[in-house]
Amino acid sequence: MNRTKAELDLTDAQVEQERLEQEFLLDTGSLIRTKGRHSIHCLTVIGQIEGHTAAPQGQKATKYEHVIPQIIDIQEDPEIQGLLVILNTVGGDVEAGLALAELIAGVNKPSASLVLGGGHSIGIPLAVSAHRSFIVPTATMTVHPVRHSGLVLGVPQTMRYFDQMQERITGFVVRHSGISAKRYRELMLHTGELVMDMGTVLGGEQAVKEGLIDRLGSVNDALEYLHKEIAKRQKAEGKGKG
Repeated sequence: MNRTKAELDLTDAQVEQERLEQEFLLDTGSLIRTKGRHSIHCLTVIGQIEGHTAAPQGQKATKYEHVIPQIIDIQEDPEIQGLLVILNTVGGDVEAGLALAELIAGVNKPSASLVLGGGHSIGIPLAVSAHRSFIVPTATMTVHPVRHSGLVLGVPQTMRYFDQMQERITGFVVRHSGISAKRYRELMLHTGELVMDMGTVLGGEQAVKEGLIDRLGSVNDALEYLHKEIAKRQKAEGKGKG
C-alpha cells in the first residue's frame, strides 16, 4: 500500500530522531529519555570529572560543559518526567563537580542517584544531590579533604581558600544527606586507613549506615522510586486541575 507524503515525512522524522539520540548517547554516554512507563533522562558520571583543565588523553572523563546543558534540558523539557544519575567516578575538578551537584539538586522533577563501582571524592556531592540516593553493596565512596596536585603558594591565603572550599563541600553534603557535619569531618580527617592520605573508604552498607546514602539498591530500585514519585506527582496535578 502506498503511503501518503505525511506518513513518509513522519517516518523520516522518526528515523532522524533515532539517529540524533544515538549520536547523543555515543557523545555523552547519557540517554535522552527512557521508553518505559515514564520518560526518564539517564545521566552518567564516569571516570574523572573534567573541569577547567582537560583530562589526560586516554582517560575516561565526564565533561562538565556537556552535563550542564543536559540538566537545563531536563528541567525545561515537559516530556522528561524524571532524572536518574548513574555514578562510577574517581572524583576530579572540585568546582566543576560541586557546580553540577548544585544544578542537579535544583531540578524540581523527581530524581534519583545510583552509585556503582565508586563515588569518590567530589563524586560524593553528586551522589547525594538527587532527591533519593542509592548504592549497590559492592560500591565504595572515599571521603577525604580537598587536595591539589599542582603548584601552590605556601601562604595563609592558600590554606584559607582550601578551608573555604572544604566547608562548601561539607555544607552541601550535610544539607542533602543524613550525615552530620561533625561525623563527615571525622571520616574526612581519619588517619588510620589510607596509607598515603587521610580519609575513609566506605563500602555500600557502611555509606548507608553513616547516613551518607539513603539506601542500598540496584537500578531497578532507583527506577521504581522514580516511577512512584512521577505517578504521585501526576495524580496530584490531576487533582489540582479537577
